[in-house]
Amino acid sequence: MKAIVAHHEISGPAHSLEAIRAARIEDAATKTLGTLVGQLFGSYVVTDGNGGEERDDDLPGDVISFRTRVQLSLSAQDYANTQADLKDLVSLRNTLVHHFIDQHDLWTVDGCRVAQDELGSAYTRIDQHFEQLRGWAEHMDQARRLAAEFVQSDVFHDLVVNGIAPDGTVDWPAAGIVRALREAAAQLAVEGWTPIAAAGRWIADRHPEQLPAKYGCSSWRQVVHECRLFELRYREVEGQRAAWYRPREA
Repeated sequence: MKAIVAHHEISGPAHSLEAIRAARIEDAATKTLGTLVGQLFGSYVVTDGNGGEERDDDLPGDVISFRTRVQLSLSAQDYANTQADLKDLVSLRNTLVHHFIDQHDLWTVDGCRVAQDELGSAYTRIDQHFEQLRGWAEHMDQARRLAAEFVQSDVFHDLVVNGIAPDGTVDWPAAGIVRALREAAAQLAVEGWTPIAAAGRWIADRHPEQLPAKYGCSSWRQVVHECRLFELRYREVEGQRAAWYRPREA
């Protein structure tokens, strides 16, 4: 249960995640069984359709941050039954630790037999809960492994770095090629306007992975047009028509 509470959720700046995870492990290690059960429900164990709101306002906006959460979703009835079962486990634990000796006559053979029978019954109940919790932990680890594999995939890189969804749609404000065009404009602009051809050459030297074809475009001019984040203008330069762009005002 401590492992589930410590590892099912983590959020924060990318550079601090290891320290944050270590702090969660340390914090969970000091919690009583009753406190852990209280933290488990509504956080890891939730009811169907009530997974909790994702809040990003507590994450810094000036650095790369992550939030991951693994949850077990149950029907309202199963949620209530499971919560009652684990509260019963807490009660059983407290009875065994604090009251068992007082409740049994351990100075007689018959009293020891009764205590032994009760311990056997308690072991069976504890073992059932242990197997259930171990199953939860194994499923959580499997979900975390799958998430880690996805984070290391090209699909995730395109989604986060380039703004390209798995279905090929592009979130242009988050697109890497748009950031590259802004960088080029900052370096090459003349009176606020940048030649698209010059920007393309500048980006090819510094960000060779940012190509129009990656975003379903046949040219830099099409990128500028499709993203709708830049103004596009044509000028005559040495007798030839050339496309120029500049960022739109917010």
